[in-house]
Amino acid sequence: MTPPPSQGRGWLSPYIHLSSNWVSLLGVILVTSATVFWLFLLPTTLRGGTESPYIGILVFMVLPAPFFAGLVLIPLGIWRQRRADRRAQLWPAAFPPLRWSNPELRKLAYFVIFTTAVNIIVASQLSYGAVNYMDSVTFCGQTCHTVMQPEYTAYQQSPHSRVECVKCHIGPGASWFVRSKLSGVGQVFAVTFHTYPRPIPTPVHNLRPARETCETCHWPQKYGEDRLRVINKYADDATNSLTKTVLLMKIGGGNHGIGIHGTHLGVGIHIRYGHSDEARQNIPWVEYDNQGAKTVYATKDAQPAGLTMREMDCMDCHNRPSHSFELPERGLDRAMGSGDVSPNLPFAKKEGLEILKVNYRSREEAASKIPAAFAAFYQQNYPEIWASRRSEVTSSANGVLAIYDRNIFPEMNVTWGKYPINVGHTDSPGCFRCHDGSHNAPAGQAITQDCNACHNLLSMDEANPKVLTDLGITETKP
Repeated sequence: MTPPPSQGRGWLSPYIHLSSNWVSLLGVILVTSATVFWLFLLPTTLRGGTESPYIGILVFMVLPAPFFAGLVLIPLGIWRQRRADRRAQLWPAAFPPLRWSNPELRKLAYFVIFTTAVNIIVASQLSYGAVNYMDSVTFCGQTCHTVMQPEYTAYQQSPHSRVECVKCHIGPGASWFVRSKLSGVGQVFAVTFHTYPRPIPTPVHNLRPARETCETCHWPQKYGEDRLRVINKYADDATNSLTKTVLLMKIGGGNHGIGIHGTHLGVGIHIRYGHSDEARQNIPWVEYDNQGAKTVYATKDAQPAGLTMREMDCMDCHNRPSHSFELPERGLDRAMGSGDVSPNLPFAKKEGLEILKVNYRSREEAASKIPAAFAAFYQQNYPEIWASRRSEVTSSANGVLAIYDRNIFPEMNVTWGKYPINVGHTDSPGCFRCHDGSHNAPAGQAITQDCNACHNLLSMDEANPKVLTDLGITETKP
């Protein structure tokens, strides 16, 4: 039997009655808790970023879930309670009339509008923050720490270290944003259940075409002047003898097929190639289209029907523009040139190279053994240097360790040479994947292997190249 309505019923009594169920109360607890946590973390969100990726996960990915779940549970519980009351014939008989002239109804409407506005502000901030956080360098590089540690480490020391990951991996527009998030769902499961490959395979097959990302900043069809490149090389003798190779790089572009860019990506030029491996290192078939005139170059054993075809773009040469890894020789030459490893220490190049090539089981083991081994060499063989220049030896030992930490990640099976770089041809086939002299057209001509097509060799392994002196380019030793 329905009880008589209370004379002192307040304007919220129907909703207090309907909300007195465990579903709605759970929703209130979830919304309130999420909001309180959000208020405590508000200073972090207002800074526009987080120093810790785990705080970012909490603020932008964990808190929205209970907040929105609570918003759903509150009306769901009211609806369930209303149905239950009507079935049990307990529905009150004298609720206030639903007219705008009723002050109780107006109070309720204002209350609902105010609370809805507050919830919209909180929800929109959380949603916007979540999207921005998932597009941040912190999220891409540090959230999945073990998986992305090699790529994130290389990225931090690359020419693109101040360009957000999403600028290249996603680019502008909603369609690729949605694709990336859908692809990310599978990656989340792979990380959760540890089913991801080690190392991460390359190239990335679902990467957005370079013409829609790279070429928003770089324009290969624009003429690029020739550039001088100086390559330092330290010998493994006692004095770490320094020699220099000087190249004049013919960048070209937009100049009727002259220079590197002009020949490969000039106006009216399209190149297709067929590769037989996932890494695109074995290329037995090439089609060169110059203003509609097509020429096919192939090796003797090329079978086009069994090859994967691709149109060449920037990424086929610049395959690791932000995630390049060095060989130990190159790493030491760079570190000695910058002074991170002193070239004035006898046999620094030779000893550093031997230490770097040891197979360490973990980065922790390397951190303890590499500096100790480098210092021990001078303690045992050059005690006078260790006594008088200990800080120089210690600093160089840390420089050798930094080369290892920059390039080797045992947890992801990333070792020396695991990721070849296709620009050039000294450390990996690179240009010689096609320019090897064995790709011939039916008429007999081959893809050129002429060194001067891409660069002029102005000096090679000279201690004091005359060309640098003539140009007024002098370098002081560190």
